[in-house]
Amino acid sequence: MESAIPPHLQVKRTRHRRVPDDYQPPYPAFVARHRPAVERVVMAYFGLQYRGDPPAACAAALDWIAKTFAAAGGPKHWDRARYVDEAGYTNLLFVAYWDDQKIFDTWFPPAREGWTGAKSNFAGLGTFIEVLSPSVNDYETLFSSLGRPEGIAVLADSLSGDVMEHAYWGGMRDRIPKSQINDMAPDGAPSILRDGDRVRVKPHDNICLIRSGQDWSDTEASERKMYLDDVEPVLRAGMDFLRDEGRSVNCFANRYMMVLDRTGRPTEKSYGMSWWKSLAALERWSESHPTHVRIFGAAMKYLSSLGPAAKLRLYHEVTVARTADQLFEYRNCHDRTGMLNAVTA
Repeated sequence: MESAIPPHLQVKRTRHRRVPDDYQPPYPAFVARHRPAVERVVMAYFGLQYRGDPPAACAAALDWIAKTFAAAGGPKHWDRARYVDEAGYTNLLFVAYWDDQKIFDTWFPPAREGWTGAKSNFAGLGTFIEVLSPSVNDYETLFSSLGRPEGIAVLADSLSGDVMEHAYWGGMRDRIPKSQINDMAPDGAPSILRDGDRVRVKPHDNICLIRSGQDWSDTEASERKMYLDDVEPVLRAGMDFLRDEGRSVNCFANRYMMVLDRTGRPTEKSYGMSWWKSLAALERWSESHPTHVRIFGAAMKYLSSLGPAAKLRLYHEVTVARTADQLFEYRNCHDRTGMLNAVTA
């Protein structure tokens, strides 16, 4: 049994785990293992937004994304997803990952200017960029099975063996290396800075991002029906609550995304990604809010019915980021888009 925290990131704890040292989880789970030389990663969300039918500029924006990501210094991995937000706008997100911030820092300025800056030229579209560049001490991952990494884990050298810190409330925090010595409490409040058509959100310290995904592409008929009939509607209801009423639980924004292939067609994968005031706020919702209690109950009933035969794949990545490691900016987007929702009355 491994610790989710790799040996080179382990330090003498001043804050203890929620479980004893001899805890044995009831089922296996795995985490991403980066090579020790990786000190920092980048998670960059490039979004476009429109209402109704796609405007003519949409094709140009998709072509721009593909070419910019393929240019020298572009992301090692990226994926594409779609959702309809609380204001009825379609949002396409292109989520890009790097494990070398210097490469990203060279690549990013012209990409930023072309997407949300003065050189942006996508009539009828809103565009936005949301970036976190956490150190490897500031985030964690978790996978229900081996063999198909998602998100930042695609850049990892491997997945771990079975880890200890999961299947209990508090495991998410215990997997983040910084939690050994820091409570990761939020500090400050987000505010808005305006620069012409570009609106920037100045964030607070220790904002939390979760991307939590489901992949049912390997399931067979009976399991697929069970997931789509019994689990997914409960998950969707919880995601809709966070989208529409999330600020009541300190969730600033939630997107329940359908993953698309490179041609724009839906796959059998989805994920929720949400911005939270703090890891503690995410923990409180997860542990006690009726919407998540129902999600957890439906998932446990599903998994206990199928046992090891279940082919549904689950994963997440959770990041707690310093102010200096965040960037949020929006151009021609409605005022509840992403982190704008944190500062809009």
